[in-house]
Amino acid sequence: MIINVTSVLVDDQSKALAFYTDVLGFVKKNDIPLGEGHSWLTVVSPTYPDGVELLLEPDELPAAKVFKAALAEDGIPFTSFAVDDAVAETTRLKALGVVFVQDPTEQGPVTTAVFDDTCGNLIQIASMKS
Repeated sequence: MIINVTSVLVDDQSKALAFYTDVLGFVKKNDIPLGEGHSWLTVVSPTYPDGVELLLEPDELPAAKVFKAALAEDGIPFTSFAVDDAVAETTRLKALGVVFVQDPTEQGPVTTAVFDDTCGNLIQIASMKS
C-alpha cells in the first residue's frame, strides 16, 4: 500500500493553485472538472512528478470549515512538506510575500517553520539537520 493522493482543504481552488504553483513551486498534475465550479485539482513536486499528489480540495462542507478554523486558531499545521533547508526556504518564501507564523525552529534533529497558505491553512516545512 502506498499513499498516492493527500489533500489540503482550500477556500478557493484558483487562488490555491496560484499559491501552490507560482509561490511554492509545485506543478499542476490534474484539473478535471467536477461541476459546480470545482475540479479534481492536484499538484505535485517538480522533483517527483509521479509521486504523491496534493489535492486542492474545496472546503465546502460545514465540518471542513470548522476543522480548518480550529486548527488555525490553535496554531496547528494542517500538513508538512519536506525541504532541504528550512531556513533557506523560509528566506526564499518570505521574499515572495509568504507570511510565517513560526520562524525556523530547531526541534531535535529537525528544523521546522510554519506559514499561512492564504487558503485557510497553516503549513509546516521541515528539514533534517545534516
